[in-house]
Amino acid sequence: MFAVVRIRSTAGARREIGDALKMLRLNDVNSCVLIPETQDYKGMATKVREFVTWGEIEKNVLAKMLEKRLKLVGDKKIDGKTLKELTKFDNFDNLADALISGKVKLKDFKNITPVLRLTPPSKGFKSTKEHYPIGDLGYRGKEINELIERMI
Repeated sequence: MFAVVRIRSTAGARREIGDALKMLRLNDVNSCVLIPETQDYKGMATKVREFVTWGEIEKNVLAKMLEKRLKLVGDKKIDGKTLKELTKFDNFDNLADALISGKVKLKDFKNITPVLRLTPPSKGFKSTKEHYPIGDLGYRGKEINELIERMI
């Protein structure tokens, strides 16, 4: 499973870039979505590589991000009790495990927003104009986990 984080605005971008970002549901800067590792999604992530960063997310980082950033429609925070009522998962670790294994998707749950809003990273970005490893754009593999932890 890939985590895709938008880090740049699309001012002056071509129309198909904006369309691909809308298909990925990345409408705002510092928003994150989870996508499966398929060729179609890799192609979309590659197309918008000038505006996003992505990589393989680990289960423990995903569980931490879900616990702190998962919201109901209407921007209400989700606690353990609400999570169990809506998803039938008793904790965020089990939900993260099911998401990574592909058994469920966040968009399967009716009242949960599939987009996770993050904060700007502590200590900032290296560069939002250069590709990884010099800057922060594009594919970064397992190193996405370090960035997401700084953005939670």
